Amino acid sequence: MKKEIKIYEKGKYVTKEITIIPLRYIFAVILSILGIVATISIVVILSLYLKYFYYLVILTQIVVTITIITSNENPDYKIPWLLFVIILPIIGFMLYFMFYKIRLPKRTFSKLNNMNNSLKYQDKDNFENLEKEDVLIKSHALELCKLAQTHLYQNTNLTYYEDGKKYHQALLEELKKAKEFIFLEFFIIEQGVFWNSILEILKEKATNKVEVKIIYDDIGCMTRLPGNYFKILKKYNIDCVIFSKLRGKANGEFNNRSHRKIAIIDGTIGFTGGINLADEYINEKEVYGKWKDTGIKMVGDAVNEYTKMFLSSFYLNKNNFNVDFTKYYKTTNQKKAGYLIPFGDGPKPLYQNYIGKTVILNILNQAKKYVYITAPYLIVDSEIMRTIENTALRGVDVRIIIPHIPDKKLIFEITKNNCQTLIQKGVKIYEYTPGFIHAKSYISDDNIAMIGTINLDYRSLTHHFENGVWIYKDDVVLKMKDDFINTMNESTNTSEISYKDNLIKRIIRSIIKIFSP
Repeated sequence: MKKEIKIYEKGKYVTKEITIIPLRYIFAVILSILGIVATISIVVILSLYLKYFYYLVILTQIVVTITIITSNENPDYKIPWLLFVIILPIIGFMLYFMFYKIRLPKRTFSKLNNMNNSLKYQDKDNFENLEKEDVLIKSHALELCKLAQTHLYQNTNLTYYEDGKKYHQALLEELKKAKEFIFLEFFIIEQGVFWNSILEILKEKATNKVEVKIIYDDIGCMTRLPGNYFKILKKYNIDCVIFSKLRGKANGEFNNRSHRKIAIIDGTIGFTGGINLADEYINEKEVYGKWKDTGIKMVGDAVNEYTKMFLSSFYLNKNNFNVDFTKYYKTTNQKKAGYLIPFGDGPKPLYQNYIGKTVILNILNQAKKYVYITAPYLIVDSEIMRTIENTALRGVDVRIIIPHIPDKKLIFEITKNNCQTLIQKGVKIYEYTPGFIHAKSYISDDNIAMIGTINLDYRSLTHHFENGVWIYKDDVVLKMKDDFINTMNESTNTSEISYKDNLIKRIIRSIIKIFSP
């Protein structure tokens, strides 16, 4: 969270805003570190003084190494884990055990599956209509629905917002109309113009018996909110849970975060996109120059998919699985010819496939004329890199807009390294000159697009809980294309920029790239 302090500078007192971390987070981090150190230390001591235990450690290291090699994981992801296990005996495989996967009881998985299967929607006619349009696109849509346990919709209207301010105003207008319930799940919430304007409406609605539920990510809000903010919200009759609350356990609780950004009003209106509830997203404050972000509004039956996703996440973190979701599902009379699939993504074993990655690969592989991408990061595995390169090499116009002013300078070095490779294969890379672009959009051939929270980086594609909307033959695709072109016109073509650096920087980039997964 932020705190204002007065300091004496150049002969006078000035007020400065600093970032502080609430004590709860500090204790959680310290406890986690102590737990990791204690566990590893015990194993090291036992291996030093007990001969047979030492042999057991060696055997465990061999088993873990074989397990990593034979796993179905991406090879890029295996390499750093193998390095940890081989170069750092004991420490390596202990970290692997602690952080590699989510651990949930089997009973929890079965209950989550029941939640995911609670929405009954017949999309057979929609698939038959789509097959008449394009057999290949129909097969991609079917694959996505099966992987993400979601459905194909036609009867939903879409509205695109090319900046945070327009998204903000539209969200406020819809929140004011809420009569039954409001659900919000965001990676970041921060007190300021954006969030406070929403909170005032939520407080009023909660007083008038509108059901208000909120999820915010614990690490995402670590430096943004007081450690007990969920208790403050409960005083306003707002039911709030923290996603994967940090408790100081020496396991993967730091690793798998909710990066989702979902707002649901009365089950018929839904918002998503790259926009968090903090002031930089609407350019009320400047952190990395002008902030470029985008969002989308859905009105219709497809919103039920996000209602299901939100409630699953909410009650998973509340450890309560005896809730009837069906009372929140709504049916509308929207008429729309376009197709869309709202979907969620997340880490294994909750999600068995990399869903966001599959959608991106399918968009690249089916493209005939162009693929336009906006992304704050470009830190991808070899499969996505090769697919982007091959798409450009077969004559498709591939263009990617990245930030000019990065939010993480070290991470940006990997982005620049990948840009250099892609430019050589004919991909056109642009830097958003006014500042930082946070939008995550993928557009192709005037008829297909994807928008949501999914970045082109390992954390987003592998570890985080994400969400997106796959769109086909809807007017909003052309609006997204127009916005891309307008943004591109504000950007600098990187063919005019040299990404070649001195030897030291190249070495640093190479080391970072190894461990980027």
